[in-house]
Amino acid sequence: MDTFFTGFLLSLSLCLDIGIVNVAMIDVTLKYGRKAALWMGFGSCFGDLAYAILALAGMSFLLQFAWVQWLTWLGGGSLLLYLAFKMAREALRDASRAEGEHPALPSRRHLFSRGLTLAMASPTSILWFAAVGGTLIAQATDGTLLSTIDFLSGFFLGGVAWTVFIALAAHHGGQTMGARFKQGCHIMSALLYVYFAIIVIRNGYHALL
Repeated sequence: MDTFFTGFLLSLSLCLDIGIVNVAMIDVTLKYGRKAALWMGFGSCFGDLAYAILALAGMSFLLQFAWVQWLTWLGGGSLLLYLAFKMAREALRDASRAEGEHPALPSRRHLFSRGLTLAMASPTSILWFAAVGGTLIAQATDGTLLSTIDFLSGFFLGGVAWTVFIALAAHHGGQTMGARFKQGCHIMSALLYVYFAIIVIRNGYHALL
């Protein structure tokens, strides 16, 4: 049971970072509702679970290769800049969209795959697993199959619990404050993406050049 709770709390420590997955889930909640955000968050949980398994297998070893570092910095920085542009565009659309008008709801498969992709592509997640999570995860289990399953179950359910919290909190904010809240979240999301992109690109420049 201790291994389960260790996995649960480690998952929450990853989720508490204001990363691209959390921002995307808030955006989806405001545009499409709680169920859509839950599907996206569920996909991101599987992405985090994949990284947890890789961390157990020695993920930090991969980041010793230069091409992996280049892919992380340039790919992650480009993704964040694209998402910043997308959120700024959404803020402009919110300003011109009629009250009560909503964009078409994406399919569950699309939402799930988007959450999975964002979790796997998030530079903050990669760095968390490489610098912090990998060591903690390796120390959390005793190496047996039962201990590993216990840990990964707690880790996965921690992500699910956080997904439910974000979806409910964002939905309540949207219901209480209306369209202005949605537009403000899109503007804040764009600024956060730019901020993360600057950090990722700057760190990559200092580390690789």
